[in-house]
Amino acid sequence: MKNKVVVIVGVPGVGSTTVTNKAIDELKKEGIEYKIVNFGTVMFEIAKEEGLVEHRDQLRKLPPDIQKKIQKMAGKKIAEMAKEANIVVDTHSTIKTPKGYLPGLPAWVLEELHPDIIVLIEAETDEILMRRLSDETRQRDFESTVDIGEHIFMNRCAAMTYAVLTGATVKIIKNRDFLLDKAVKELVEVLK
Repeated sequence: MKNKVVVIVGVPGVGSTTVTNKAIDELKKEGIEYKIVNFGTVMFEIAKEEGLVEHRDQLRKLPPDIQKKIQKMAGKKIAEMAKEANIVVDTHSTIKTPKGYLPGLPAWVLEELHPDIIVLIEAETDEILMRRLSDETRQRDFESTVDIGEHIFMNRCAAMTYAVLTGATVKIIKNRDFLLDKAVKELVEVLK
């Protein structure tokens, strides 16, 4: 039986990592195991080893050709992990760079990963803005709610494109303020 590969995406500050971690903890209680792999962390580790960045938020400011090279290397590394276990890939559908949106999962990454499901974690733009403003652990550029809304739209477009290329399904889960448990429960059902 083939291991599942589930890609979970969301704009920065939406809480996709929190929802994913809690869902995986719930699944463990039922004896269902997934390994969580953060695509950005794998990219960061590769870029840091190459001497290209010192902190993760510098990745999106690298020249696009360098980002593409690092994406491909990360895709191969994660594909190897998927041979051993069910994988949840926590990543971004698109990355907003100074030169425009970069696909988080271009064709060369999708060819490696072969995802079964793509899950978009979303929230209202004002909720995301407030979460970003209160997160002192990251060095993010300021974006308005209009900018955040545009990024969500681009993520949806990209996710459907990824689905067309792979045959994966696309699921949207809302991570609204004070409704984290609802989002977690919905993701658990998707991952079963």
